[in-house]
Amino acid sequence: MAAEQEVTAWRPRVPGVVEVFHAHFTEYAYPMHVHEAWTLLIVDDGAVRYDLDRHEHGTPDDTVTLLPPHVPHNGAAATPDGFRKRVVYLDGSQLPHDLIGAAVDGPDLRDPLLRLRVGQLHTALTRAGEELEAESRLTFIGERLRERLRPSTESVPRPDPVLARRLRELLDAHVVDGLTLDRAGALLHAHPAHLVRAFSTAYGIAPHQYLMSRRVDRARRLLLDGRPASEVAPATGFFDQPHLTRHFRKLVGVTPGQYAKGRATTGRAPAERAATGRATAPVGPRTGSAA
Repeated sequence: MAAEQEVTAWRPRVPGVVEVFHAHFTEYAYPMHVHEAWTLLIVDDGAVRYDLDRHEHGTPDDTVTLLPPHVPHNGAAATPDGFRKRVVYLDGSQLPHDLIGAAVDGPDLRDPLLRLRVGQLHTALTRAGEELEAESRLTFIGERLRERLRPSTESVPRPDPVLARRLRELLDAHVVDGLTLDRAGALLHAHPAHLVRAFSTAYGIAPHQYLMSRRVDRARRLLLDGRPASEVAPATGFFDQPHLTRHFRKLVGVTPGQYAKGRATTGRAPAERAATGRATAPVGPRTGSAA
């Protein structure tokens, strides 16, 4: 049987991400090679065996693998059915070069929280219009990786309510056109990681979740005004109508169409009755005579 290969690769508009690579290989084996970027790898099915710095390593599905730049490594399937992997390549803005030694010594990280966050990052990266969420996810991942690779020198982040409030005001001013963490960091003179941590600590919600909540709120008002979802999506900052529908259903519990339909059956009835001269009181038996 011929070897099965499925590959998808793209370059998202997310600062710090050089490339995203999803693949399914059955028999293919990578020769020794290097990357100029950090390689952050998770395996969804099967397992990969690889050599790094003359030591053999493996990647079961509960592991996050971090391969440092410029260090040779290879890779091959460790199971008969091959492996399915998701990789994100990160530039030096996410992880400094002084962590390369620690990554070489321990590239495979057994960390359920980190594994969850990397999966969430890939989900955001596959969806148009989710760049801010991907930035937020990546910020938490970078923090977690630095904690694992340099635990003795990591400082505990302190609450910064003033910075959190300033970021909230900035997000409020850019509900429709959106805002990247890099841009917010430049405007507020703060590192993106510090922005996300300060905001999440102060409000219990990540910046991208706050922004999407504001957009959905605006969408609700426009739908109640009778605007179609196809117009509401771009008017409230969503990439397209499916993008609006996904977040609207997540926060409201119904699709924009269902929400608008509810408006038509409840909100319009009193006006229609008034226009036709019909009584607006509940229908029921009369208990008194007319005056």
